[in-house]
Amino acid sequence: MASSSTSAASAARAGTSQTARATNVKTTRKTRKGTSSDATAPQSLADAQPVFPFTAILGQEEMKRALLLNAVNPNIRGILVLGHRGTAKSTSIRALADVLPPIEFVAECPYRCPPDKPAGLCDTCRNAKPRAKLPTMVGRVPVVDLPLGATEDRLCGTLDIERALSQGQKAFEPGLLAKANRGFLYIDEVNLLEDHLVDVLLDSAAGGINIVEREGISIAHPARFTLIGSGNPEEGELRPQLLDRFGLMAEIRTITDIDTRIAIVKRRLAFERDPIGFRAEYEPAQQALRTRLVQARDRLDTLDVPDDILRFIARLCVALDVDGHRGEITLLNAALANAAFEGRAHVTRDDIRAVATLSLRHRLRKDPLDRTDGGEKIRWALEKLEKESQ
Repeated sequence: MASSSTSAASAARAGTSQTARATNVKTTRKTRKGTSSDATAPQSLADAQPVFPFTAILGQEEMKRALLLNAVNPNIRGILVLGHRGTAKSTSIRALADVLPPIEFVAECPYRCPPDKPAGLCDTCRNAKPRAKLPTMVGRVPVVDLPLGATEDRLCGTLDIERALSQGQKAFEPGLLAKANRGFLYIDEVNLLEDHLVDVLLDSAAGGINIVEREGISIAHPARFTLIGSGNPEEGELRPQLLDRFGLMAEIRTITDIDTRIAIVKRRLAFERDPIGFRAEYEPAQQALRTRLVQARDRLDTLDVPDDILRFIARLCVALDVDGHRGEITLLNAALANAAFEGRAHVTRDDIRAVATLSLRHRLRKDPLDRTDGGEKIRWALEKLEKESQ
């Protein structure tokens, strides 16, 4: 079933004195002294559009679990979703923002810098004195769309032409990478993305910083985001360099169960007829999921990782002939997120089994003569290692 919802997006401009408009449907402005006021007006039509509830999406459990794991542990570094058209890829990704716990950020910062962390700040927030008195806002985690037709200027940022013409000043206009800082950058049909934009994404994803040198402007700003891509593999291959930057990869297929297909159509019809009422019906489940995500994040840094789990991960990657060490690191981060989401005190082999296919299927070496599914290879390797360990 094809379904789509537009995501929240923000418009921001910055010069030597930073100005920004927050992208929240419901946002609270406050200061360190405790005063607060509401800033609730939507900034665009996209902000006002109801989003299909994440908890109302039927099927595609692998994709939904991968999205939630990234929400728990950003160190997983993103997710790639490949599959048939009309299988709720875009709907699920855009619905994710609605269940993410809100974040606090400096109100006058277009990069949404955190007020309580010295690392990863833009130059203005880092040099502000005293930082404790910076006005802050609490709002939704940004989920920013990167259109296929976007230019490099739109992605990275460029000279603020309006200010240059009206005031004769050189000022920087932040791009989509600035808006996605501390959030998610979503690319639909990522396998069709132009090569020069892929290069920019690789640089920013690797360092967490966007550096712009153009039109007499030299600026570097934080660009730490979780990269989410979706696409149909029948429409083109993804560059290996970009493929390796996605922490997890989910493969989804059209649901063939008749009862489930009927339920999907019924839910979509109910949402289209009364989106507000439909969302209200699922709000308790949405709130329960938000609470679970917050608890999982709080639990993440306290989890114990036994040495035998680390050895099991290393042996699995060697058995599958995975190049480099990114596979092991991603597998461990995903297992930590899964254990935290399930409420465990330490990582177990159940967590490894739950995330091994997501973490490693796109890191396996391709043999054109071998038609075996990557997921099957990983399951066989897991079974063999477990038998050897008994």
